[in-house]
Amino acid sequence: MLSEAIKKLVQYGISTGLTPECERIYTTNLLLDCFSEEEYVDIDCDLDHIVLEEVLNQLLEEAVERNLIDDNIVSRDLFDTKLMNCLMPRPAQVQQEFWNRYKTSPKEATDYFYKLSQDSDYIRRYRVCKDQKWTVNTDYGVLDITINLSKPEKDPKAIAAARNAKASSYPNCLLCMENEGYAGRTNHPARHNHRIMPITVNDSDWGFQYSPYVYYNEHCIVFNGQHVPMKIEKNTFRKLFDFVKLFPHYFLGSNADLPIVGGSILSHDHFQGGNYTFAMAKAPFLKEFTIAGFEDVKAGIVKWPLSVIRLQGTDETRIIELADHILKAWRGYTDESSFIFSETDGQPHNTITPIARMHGDLYELDLTLRNNITTKEHPLGVYHPHAKLHHIKKENIGLIEVMGLAVLPARLKTEMELLAEYLLEGKDIRSNETLEKHADWVEEFLPQYDHLNAQNVHSILQQEIGKVFCQVLEDAGVYKCNEDGLTAFQKFIDIL
Repeated sequence: MLSEAIKKLVQYGISTGLTPECERIYTTNLLLDCFSEEEYVDIDCDLDHIVLEEVLNQLLEEAVERNLIDDNIVSRDLFDTKLMNCLMPRPAQVQQEFWNRYKTSPKEATDYFYKLSQDSDYIRRYRVCKDQKWTVNTDYGVLDITINLSKPEKDPKAIAAARNAKASSYPNCLLCMENEGYAGRTNHPARHNHRIMPITVNDSDWGFQYSPYVYYNEHCIVFNGQHVPMKIEKNTFRKLFDFVKLFPHYFLGSNADLPIVGGSILSHDHFQGGNYTFAMAKAPFLKEFTIAGFEDVKAGIVKWPLSVIRLQGTDETRIIELADHILKAWRGYTDESSFIFSETDGQPHNTITPIARMHGDLYELDLTLRNNITTKEHPLGVYHPHAKLHHIKKENIGLIEVMGLAVLPARLKTEMELLAEYLLEGKDIRSNETLEKHADWVEEFLPQYDHLNAQNVHSILQQEIGKVFCQVLEDAGVYKCNEDGLTAFQKFIDIL
């Protein structure tokens, strides 16, 4: 019954702190209006065990029955986001509460904001928890593996509706300030319940928000208030440290600014961060060195599958100066013997993926050297997952993967379940069109296991997927973490 579901949703808002008790009636009336309903009956019901997903599903079914929305995932998401906004405080109230808590500590402020972003259903906990996560031990440390299942699959009708939707340039992209409170449409997600925290970075207006898909703890996005493209430059390092100084318990990193080695949205300047320690941050120095004129900054090569220079010091301005020096040197660096070309046919190839954090009392900046050159043998990129690994990971290696977290496609869930069945029953993997691409891989690792059974098959597959991801990262390294690679790496360091 509609009245009961509305009563439960309002109580959820009050219990989580989204809605003050004094707004119970007001919020009830806002929700009634969403259904064009003029009547309300205050029904006795259990208000102590409210499950948000269940209450929203009841309200969505009611909306479908009343022909208020189409019965597909896109229409449902647009509508339930509208419902959740009825519970939400206004942006100014959220900002005031955030900065009041910041006076106590930056962590108290982000704890509040992160909880609000989840309670509001902007971060859909009941979807995020579907992601499959595990770890794998490697020579470089413990890597994180996740199969992303939190993005809902669109049905054919929803896909067709999005394709036929009127083109719009508002908001300009998914990272623009104009998304806050936006109702959404079939080809743009609803952001009614979305709140952005304005911050100042490098003396300019930026936004701070959380990712709705939270690949790791408190996964946040920090984005330019203006719709300007990604660019790795000296100011990038300033921006990263400005944020880290504001929130020293968070790291912040940037995707590279070139295709293949960059992020999915190169058109809008943004960073990603959070309250999580990746394997990369735990990796030790493999070799330390000193750059003339920067003797006060500790520098070294990190023991990591990608090629990383780590800078540490007590003065972030000195780290920024040295990082800029390294960036400029790398932009123009060519070493044909190592197949590193700064440009070909006028197309630049060298860039950097930087990550800033606090390391105790020290400022720390990791500079991951990237190159996006392609060849006939490797049309997707020489320093990109090679073809033999595409059955597991074909997508670009962006910031999150660089740090040691694999974000793998949802297809792997069903493929690994089917593969486990084939292995246990001794079926021919090559006979199955879906599994055929995994056959060579299975033939490589299977002889290493004497006993394969229902109890261990899934953990074996997980560990082997993790090993593939480690190879993916090694492919993305411009200098391999071996004697020849380190010798070539030293040639670049010698010119600094």
